[in-house]
Amino acid sequence: MKQYALLLAACTLGYSAQAQIAFEEYDLENGLHVILHQDNSTPIVAVSVLYHVGSKNEETNRTGFAHFFEHLLFEGSENIGRGEYMKLIQANGGTLNANTMQDRTFYYEILPSNNLELGLWMEAERMLHAKVDQTGVETQREVVKEEKRMRVDNQPYGSWSAEMFKRAFPDHPYNWAVIGSMDDLNAAQTEDYVNFYKKYYNPNNATLSIAGDIDPVQAKAWIEKYFGTIAAGEPVVHPSKYASALTGEIQDTIFDNIQIPAIFAGYRMPGQADKDAYALQMLTTALSDGPSSRLSKRLVDQDQSALQVVAFPYALEDHGIFITLALTNGDHGTAEVLGTMDEEIARMQSELLSEKEFEKVLNKVEADFITQNGSVSGIAESLANYHVYFGDANLINTEIERYRAVTREDIQRVAQTYLQPSNRVVLTYLPKPSANPSVE
Repeated sequence: MKQYALLLAACTLGYSAQAQIAFEEYDLENGLHVILHQDNSTPIVAVSVLYHVGSKNEETNRTGFAHFFEHLLFEGSENIGRGEYMKLIQANGGTLNANTMQDRTFYYEILPSNNLELGLWMEAERMLHAKVDQTGVETQREVVKEEKRMRVDNQPYGSWSAEMFKRAFPDHPYNWAVIGSMDDLNAAQTEDYVNFYKKYYNPNNATLSIAGDIDPVQAKAWIEKYFGTIAAGEPVVHPSKYASALTGEIQDTIFDNIQIPAIFAGYRMPGQADKDAYALQMLTTALSDGPSSRLSKRLVDQDQSALQVVAFPYALEDHGIFITLALTNGDHGTAEVLGTMDEEIARMQSELLSEKEFEKVLNKVEADFITQNGSVSGIAESLANYHVYFGDANLINTEIERYRAVTREDIQRVAQTYLQPSNRVVLTYLPKPSANPSVE
């Protein structure tokens, strides 16, 4: 197994080959999937647990539960005092965090390696004995409300994701925002939260991924000690992947607390495990990754019609959206900017990338692939993601070959197939009248 110094060197020197990341994986009798990666070069360890539950698993009148639990499960447990979870990790030299998406909830700690047992015990406590009670629910309701005010309600363009997804997926649970509805959270009773916890926070719906300075034999013994006695829950049945195709362009205008008009165009695309997702990732690299990319050169440098322009594939487990967005510059309107973006997309559809541009795109993708696994926390997360979403944790070593298999013709084909006006939602963001006070 190579050390991380080699990973960093490979990234710096532009090696085309990625250092192999060694790991082992196995299942406990209760269904918990365990992945271990040993790297003794630095005395730190990342302990992570991915629960295969996200906003798509919620009921239509109980949205926001998955994200709410991201907060609630830091309240403590039967054996960890309320508010002590973070303090315990920090007092032992560690850091911790969590995040929620449409398809998963992910918790992790990064600790000095001599505190691995502590991290395992605390994650087992979260899985088995979390405090899901009225006090914690009321506390975290206020926390989530404040987060929504900061990140969505009072954030310029902060609503774009929610506005985009509800139009792009009218009959799929990607329809609602991950943060959910405050009305739903207010209406829910403590029993609703307890039932959600019992349904989804079980070992057979979780992946424990550990990376760093470990002794695998000792780690396995601790894992069995703390997780092995937790009973399996009922098998989780995920919602149907089916979502109706868009049958025509959807256009809408959003008035927001902004100063600069913006245009957001979202094209429906397949999920992240589909082979076309790789070609779309390379397409977005050519379109908008860096100042020399096509959209930036055309709109920002040449036409000066946009202050900023971005394209990226928002690929999820079931489906995805290919996003293009731009902030207008001066007197240039959103319709003009959208038209110019369409022209550059049309070029991608009608002309193959040059060999030189294609090589540049592939080099950038390879560098990004290596960089994302340049830390123990990144490796732990990648291993869990690859196992859950792709059924193959070894993609951490081999996925780059899927990108290398993409041809210039594939990039042109996915542009022709998915980046069509009939397959998109267009949101025009304009300032509210009150956002433009008169100048005296």
